[in-house]
Amino acid sequence: MTESTKSATLSLDGNDYDLPIYSPTAGPDVLDIRKLYAQAGVFTYDPGFTSTASCDSTITFIDGEKGVLLHRGYPIDQLAGKSHYLEVCFLLLYGYLPTANELEKFETTITRHTMLHEQMTYFFRGFRRDAHPMAIMVGVVGAMSAFYHDSTDINDPHQREIASHRLIAKMPTIAAWAYKFSIGQPFVYPRNDMDYASNFLRMCFAVPAEEYQVNPILSRAMDRIFTLHADHEQNASTSTVRLASSSGANPFACIAAGIACLWGPAHGGANQACLEMLKEIGTPDRIPEFIARAKDKNDPFRLMGFGHRVYKNFDPRATVMKQSADEVLDLLGVENNPVLATAKALEEAALADPYFADKKLFPNVDFYSGIILEAMGFPTSMFTPIFALSRTVGWISQWKEQLDDPAHKIGRPRQLYLGETLRDYVDIENR
Repeated sequence: MTESTKSATLSLDGNDYDLPIYSPTAGPDVLDIRKLYAQAGVFTYDPGFTSTASCDSTITFIDGEKGVLLHRGYPIDQLAGKSHYLEVCFLLLYGYLPTANELEKFETTITRHTMLHEQMTYFFRGFRRDAHPMAIMVGVVGAMSAFYHDSTDINDPHQREIASHRLIAKMPTIAAWAYKFSIGQPFVYPRNDMDYASNFLRMCFAVPAEEYQVNPILSRAMDRIFTLHADHEQNASTSTVRLASSSGANPFACIAAGIACLWGPAHGGANQACLEMLKEIGTPDRIPEFIARAKDKNDPFRLMGFGHRVYKNFDPRATVMKQSADEVLDLLGVENNPVLATAKALEEAALADPYFADKKLFPNVDFYSGIILEAMGFPTSMFTPIFALSRTVGWISQWKEQLDDPAHKIGRPRQLYLGETLRDYVDIENR
C-alpha cells in the first residue's frame, strides 16, 4: 500500500483522532480506520460493507456510476471482443497479457488437467438423482482436498500454482458431470483436442450413442459467458473466499465456500430468477401488463434482469452479452420458444420506455446470459453452476493475492450488540 498523503480528523468526546486517507489508482479515496478501536474505543457500523474496503487489490476495478469494468486495467468489452476465456484467466492470475508461447503453455497445462480422479465418480453417484447441481459442486469441490494432497499446502507457492490450474481445469468437468448425473445420462469425459468452452458443451450435451459437433457460434457465446463472469471485484462470494482463506483453509475448501455463497438467489441465481419471471409473463402480448406493474410502487413485482447493485448506468458486460444473445437467437430461432420470444419483446419494450431509461434500469448481464443458456438447452438449475465455473478464476486470483499480502490477517468483523446485558443464571426449579 502507498503512503498516506492526507488524513481526516475525528472528534469524539473532546478528543481528536487522525485517520489516514489513501488514494487509489482509480476510484474514491479510502479512510483507514484500522487503529480506530485501539485509539478511540469505537467501531464503525456498516451492514453489508457497502462503504468499507476490506482489502487492497490490483485485480479488478469497477466504476458503477460510469459503467466501467477493468481486469488488470483492460476494459471488459475489449477482453470479451478480442480475447478468450483462458487468456483472461492468465491475465487475472498473473497480471499481464501472455505472449503466444506463454498462452500456449498455459492452455496446454489447463487442458491436461481437465480429467477428474476416477474415484471421484463415486461422489457424484452418492447424491440423490434429483440433487441440485450446485449442491453436488459444493460437495465435490470441497472433496478435492481429499484427492489432491500435493496441492493443499498454502505456504508452498508451487502447490498454490498446481491448485490454481487444477481448479480452473476441472471445474467444467465437475459442472458438466453434475448436470449429466441430474438427468440420468452417462458422464462424458473431456478431450484434449478441444478448446475450453467447446469441451464443456460436449461434456454437457454429447451422448455415447452418436457423435456431437460443437457449433462455433455456441462455443463462442459460451466462452463469452465465462469471460464476462470471470471476476467482479469484492462481491459476496469473492469476499467469502477471502474470509475462508484468511483462516488458512486449503484452496479447495475456500472455493467450495465461494460456490456455496454464490448459490444464493440474490447473487448467482439472478439469471435463473430472470428466466422464471419470463415464464411468469408467458407470452409477448402480456408484457404491457407487467411493465405497468413494474412501474406501480404499490405492486411488489419487479423486472428481474434489469438494473444492478453496483452499476448505476449500463452494465458494460451486458453490451457484449447482448451481441452473443442476438447471434445465438439468430442461429437457433425463437419461434418455437415462448420464453425467448418474450425476452426479446421485453427487452425492446423496456429500452423504448422512458421510465426505465430515466431510472437507468437497463438489461444487465444476467438478463442476456439467461436467454443464451435457455436457448442452448440448459435447464435453469445449471445457470448458477455455469456462473461458478466462470468465476473460479476470479476467486483463485483473489485467493492468491491475499496469500501474497504480508499484511493479511484472519477476518474478524465486529458487531453492534443489542442483546441482553449481564444476567444471573436462574436454576430451573425457580423459573
